[in-house]
Amino acid sequence: MLNRKTITAILAVVVFAVSAGFGQNLEDNWNDFLHYTKIGRFDLAKGYAQAVLDSSPDPVELLALSEANRAGYAILQRVVDVAPDAELVEVSRKVLDLIEQGKYIRRSDPKIIIEEIKRLTGTERGWLTAVKRLHNAGEYAIPFMLDALADGSRKEEWPHIIRALPQIGRDAIRPLAAALQADNTALKAEIIKALGGISYPQSLGYLKYVVEKDGSVDLRNHATQSIRQIDRAALTVSAAPLFYRLAEGYYYHAESLAPAEDANFANIWFWDSAGQRLVREKVDNSYFNELMAMRACEWALKADPAFGWAIGLWQAAYFKAESAGIAMPNYFGPGHADAIVYATTAGPEYLHQALGRAVKDRNAYVALGAIEALATTAGEKSLLFRIGAAQPLVQALTFNDRVVKYSAAIAIAAAGPKEKFAESKLVVANLAQALGETGENTNLTNEWVAEDYAVRAAKVMLKLVQTRNRVIDLSAAQTAVINATKDKRAEIQILAGRILAYLDSPDAQRAIAAMALDETNAMDVRISAFNSLAVSAKLNAKLLDVETIDTIYTLVSSQQADPELRSAAARAYGSLNLPSQKVKDLILDQARS
Repeated sequence: MLNRKTITAILAVVVFAVSAGFGQNLEDNWNDFLHYTKIGRFDLAKGYAQAVLDSSPDPVELLALSEANRAGYAILQRVVDVAPDAELVEVSRKVLDLIEQGKYIRRSDPKIIIEEIKRLTGTERGWLTAVKRLHNAGEYAIPFMLDALADGSRKEEWPHIIRALPQIGRDAIRPLAAALQADNTALKAEIIKALGGISYPQSLGYLKYVVEKDGSVDLRNHATQSIRQIDRAALTVSAAPLFYRLAEGYYYHAESLAPAEDANFANIWFWDSAGQRLVREKVDNSYFNELMAMRACEWALKADPAFGWAIGLWQAAYFKAESAGIAMPNYFGPGHADAIVYATTAGPEYLHQALGRAVKDRNAYVALGAIEALATTAGEKSLLFRIGAAQPLVQALTFNDRVVKYSAAIAIAAAGPKEKFAESKLVVANLAQALGETGENTNLTNEWVAEDYAVRAAKVMLKLVQTRNRVIDLSAAQTAVINATKDKRAEIQILAGRILAYLDSPDAQRAIAAMALDETNAMDVRISAFNSLAVSAKLNAKLLDVETIDTIYTLVSSQQADPELRSAAARAYGSLNLPSQKVKDLILDQARS
């Protein structure tokens, strides 16, 4: 019988052997990993999976092993989704990532692609094999196939390449569409026919653009025929709305438009007019769809400069792309303006389109961008613009994001509306809530955002009362403004006092006086409060109680008080227009005769 020490030693050897992969090759470690995973020995499976990773395997070789054992590959995918062992899930995910990397390497390898294009010109069996591999290469095969079709020394290959081109499938559409800007008419003809053969709707805008804009009768005819192959009804639709439909598909991440998932980036294709060939720009997957939506909108405007809906969608897509929080792609160039620059230039109509879409989608980033641009450039009528029966900015007042609600309220209030609208109470409610945002008690991103909105709300409320706006009644916000006089931030206190000065209410005037008399407040806050009290008295007469008036009188008559504070208190006291008895007392108190 084995003793405890012997058993421990044996287990240690086993664990070491497993962790080292028993000195096995990649295939053995791969198969053992799948075997122990299948029978539920996750402790052993982890060791073999780690051995696979530690061997720094060739991703293409690992891909080949996964393709040779489809059932095993399915097990691996299931482990990542449902395995109870977190460590096994982690190493399994890393193995899957390597396999995906292998897919990308194999399908994008120029040497392999060029060899397969040459293989097309051979036996029928060789053609079928080459087409299958070129189909796997997808968009990466297209530049090399088009280069061959543009090379006069390779004419014997052309019929075989032309026959294969539509077989590449949907993944070929983006580079093929970009290549429609080529100068070579014969090449364009084959691209057009290939797009028809692939038969996906995302080609329709590009084909209809050829029908509407190209100077070649033959190319227009080919494009018409290709449209018939895809969707005959599209012949009655202009290119601009077809591009707009495509842009919306990208904007909402339609599955049919998704890039391949074997890389952490996607490709946007361009036609190099100088080199007369395709080039690609790698972009982050997180905003690929938005960038493609912008490009489709640009094509819509090329097709019809008056198609304004494309401007609104382009603007929304740009804001949405920025929300990814990463640098814009290299093809934008160093001087490319941010989304807000285009937004403030676009005009209210297009911003309302973007805002209406954002409100419908509940996209806070896009909504906020559109609102901030509207607040900068739009007047009352523009802000309350209607799209059909909807008023996007008014709808934003009930958005499920506080920042959007606050921005909408501030934008409307800043415009100083003169015509009544039912949602004016919502404007007041949002302004009052924004005013109450503090660093200690906020649902906003951070204390600086909270303070910014509190100050902006206060400033726009002050503007409303100073202009005697009759549409937005701030009396409903009085409690919030009074509370703001006790805020820890001096700027908020001062603004609150100035707002209250215009409210015809005893509580408002008394709150100003309390702030002025509170010795814990900063001196500039107290002086400003007395100045606000003077304004309140001039506008609304005396609304203070006798005790408060006496306290102010005591300060005015005090020779120990700060001279500037005493002077401000005196101005406020005088503005209260008190009975002559009080003034007489003040005069006699200082008399020396």
